[in-house]
Amino acid sequence: MEAIPLSDPHPFDVTAVRARFPALDRADSSGRPVVFADAPGGTQVPQAVVDAMASYLRASNANTGGAFATSAETDAVIAAARQAGADLLGSEPEEIVFGPNMTTLAFAVSRAIARRLLPGDEVVVTGLDHDANVSPWLLAAEESGAQVRWAGIRNDDATLDVASLIDALGERTRVVAFTLASNAVGSITPAGEIVKAVRERAPTALIVGDAVHVAQHRALDVSGLGADLVFCSPYKIFGPHLGIMWGRSEVIEGLRPAKVRPADEHGPGRWETGTRSHEALAGFTAAVDHLAWLGSQFGGATAEGARRNAVFAGMEAVRTHEANLSRRFLTGLAGSLGVRLYGIADPERAWERTPTFALRVGQEHPASTAATLADMGIYVWDGDYYAVEVMHRLGLDTSGGAVRVGFCHYATEEEVDRVLAALASLTGSAAPP
Repeated sequence: MEAIPLSDPHPFDVTAVRARFPALDRADSSGRPVVFADAPGGTQVPQAVVDAMASYLRASNANTGGAFATSAETDAVIAAARQAGADLLGSEPEEIVFGPNMTTLAFAVSRAIARRLLPGDEVVVTGLDHDANVSPWLLAAEESGAQVRWAGIRNDDATLDVASLIDALGERTRVVAFTLASNAVGSITPAGEIVKAVRERAPTALIVGDAVHVAQHRALDVSGLGADLVFCSPYKIFGPHLGIMWGRSEVIEGLRPAKVRPADEHGPGRWETGTRSHEALAGFTAAVDHLAWLGSQFGGATAEGARRNAVFAGMEAVRTHEANLSRRFLTGLAGSLGVRLYGIADPERAWERTPTFALRVGQEHPASTAATLADMGIYVWDGDYYAVEVMHRLGLDTSGGAVRVGFCHYATEEEVDRVLAALASLTGSAAPP
């Protein structure tokens, strides 16, 4: 199978990558190595992340603001995590807000925005999004009397119908929420084009981007994107369970969060309700360091003193490796009778999607397919993955959704072939060559 050439002379050594992830040594009850094709729901973590979290709990566990060493060390952990978030997303540290997960942060900011909405204002959401970037805005509209306008998807390839989003914009548009990539079908949206259209047609609208899925697969530059708020989740980027909200400084300062009175009046801390998970912040910094390591090894960047550049280079190397995996999977799937793919199926369009594939095997319920694959040592998801509008618009919401096969940068070509062979065996078709 023809490979997509790397953009630099540093071949992507997936064996070296996998050596950093202890969970990838897992075998099933028969001794077969497990295939973790469940990455869209959360990734495995490098040993360095485990070590960073354990080290914090072992030696520096304290709350903030104290006049003693472990408290000062905790303050330093928080500051380091904000810098890591800035290096990951391409922003300033004071624009990085942490929370328990993306959904909690989205609801928190939507409560603040709801106070500003008036009857007759309009909120635009899309049929391609995870519900965490839909329901907060639906609730804000319901509470304020604002109207909801929907952007659709193209059923032929499960991509965003950008024209319908642009048509939904108007002089009363106050919020536009869209995903940068679908967690269900892998479609990547033309985020820059969308932001440009919103700025032209609805210049006062708040633009909210969901980068939870795309951050695992692409380098991000939130400052260059031009949105106002962008969310992501470290547990889907090889780190611990956390949520991140990037907010343009004037936006997060201008909105009024619900908070306790002693909490910070300014800065990102005013959005961070209660005590932070300090050990998770330590682990997050280690996860960003892992991405910088990728850049230093396979992207031609130097991690020393320039972590942002190294992270960007690392994610570019990931993008190329994953495009090869996508092309291999799509090419092999084309010869597997009885498997229907929902989403971009053309191997030559691999750059337009992530290696996340929604499919159905014959008339079998997705839960049954996932269970059978699990018995074969292949871990995949089934259902709607909270992408309820996607499943509804594809006509899958009343029949169990779809099977979701998802690869990330630690996946190998051999694992792709093993999944293809397993799917072929379920349908009785010949396994791909």
